[in-house]
Amino acid sequence: MSDFEGLDLQAVEDQMAADEETGGSHRVVLGVLDGTTDDGEWVDAVEDGQVLVLDVEGDLNALASGFARPVKEAGGDLMHFRGFLIVTPANVTIDKRRLESN
Repeated sequence: MSDFEGLDLQAVEDQMAADEETGGSHRVVLGVLDGTTDDGEWVDAVEDGQVLVLDVEGDLNALASGFARPVKEAGGDLMHFRGFLIVTPANVTIDKRRLESN
């Protein structure tokens, strides 16, 4: 049996075309959330389709307060995980199932 059996190449191509049309950048941005970056830069990055992985240096609630609401209102998601804040645009879901207790 071929490794490619069951692989729907047309669906993959369709998704890639849809991603190109929406202007998503397909980037993961690593950064530090310490208050030195303007909140608008974080919002712009997420609106551009980028995923943020931010090392939190300080009080998360205070540091994220300026961009969390706009991200959520735009359909994005935020999750604090092991000292990092993960921020995703509307078309990217954070899958938390592996973190759930058995």
